Amino acid sequence: MKVLIVKIAIFALRFIYCFFKLLKTKNKVVMISRQSNNVSGDFRMLGDELKSKHNLQVVYLCRTLDGGVDSTIFTKISYGFHMFTQMYHLATSKVCVLDSYSPVVCILNHKKSLKIVQIWHSIGVMKKFGWQIIGNREGSSETIAKVMKMHRNYDVIYCAGEKCKQVLIEGFNADDSKMRVFPLPRVDLLKDKNYIAETKEKIYQKYPQLKEKDTVLYAPTFRKNEEGFNDSFNELVECFDFDKYNLVVKLHPLTNVEFDESKVIADKDFSTFQMMCCADKFISDYSCMIYEAGIMGIPLYFYNYDMDLYENNRGLEIDYNILPGFKAGDANELVKSLELPYDFKYHSQFINSMITNTNDCTVNMAADIASMC
Repeated sequence: MKVLIVKIAIFALRFIYCFFKLLKTKNKVVMISRQSNNVSGDFRMLGDELKSKHNLQVVYLCRTLDGGVDSTIFTKISYGFHMFTQMYHLATSKVCVLDSYSPVVCILNHKKSLKIVQIWHSIGVMKKFGWQIIGNREGSSETIAKVMKMHRNYDVIYCAGEKCKQVLIEGFNADDSKMRVFPLPRVDLLKDKNYIAETKEKIYQKYPQLKEKDTVLYAPTFRKNEEGFNDSFNELVECFDFDKYNLVVKLHPLTNVEFDESKVIADKDFSTFQMMCCADKFISDYSCMIYEAGIMGIPLYFYNYDMDLYENNRGLEIDYNILPGFKAGDANELVKSLELPYDFKYHSQFINSMITNTNDCTVNMAADIASMC
């Protein structure tokens, strides 16, 4: 029944879209995202460049659809009205830029003049996604993915480096001919000393205690199955050396965990990206945020207490053994590794092998997009 309802909705949207396509195409780029209700830094930087240097109109349409096809009726209806706005701008734009999957972009038949560019929201690659995890516990069902035309209609797909290409090809089920190497605009900020200093000062105004000692930033991956996370997190807190380090934690909004908040700074005012500006060490597990930290030269640590479970539920795309830094499933062992000498030489070699080194990511990506208009 669910599939039948989805098919009827798609047919209706395609019929309505035929009338939108009668509208005149403008010198416009529309940026669509389901990652957040706010415009991302990548979209903002890219849009500013397109407006100032290429004289293009830029429209941002950023809105989440929590639950996808399993969301509530109210959420579906509310997002449905937003989809009409998306359809109008898709029909009247020369280029559409995405950083995630967009149902409207993938299920509709667009004007031949519209170019669709997928920039994705991660700098590098770490875990499987999209068509790689169809049927897995953290993936979509194959039936729904096919009906919803998941990751169809892309003309161009950007990736951060040559070594990331094959993963994206498989995740998007795309052709190699669509791939282009252009790191995300945020890479420019990771190398911008003024931005880092200004952001650090803002964070210090909120958390002046971070000035007193080195800061360890912990940003675990969101897990649909949070089995064991609460206990493992608290084990890390219990054996952490708070006399020597601050511990700042960035949790996904949907993560549920109880811990001693008198010891840990569970920040909700800054993004993980921003918090890296004052981090001296970075702990994660299977998150692509390690590439942001890696570019900034922050030592990496991996708390992989549920490695076997995560590989069965989701799956990793990169050989965990080649990652720089220290890896431990035991909290006490991980905390001890914070005191060990760090191999910055291998760290740099790994990051440079995965991410194409460029100082003009925003300018280059904007120029490529403008050339499609």
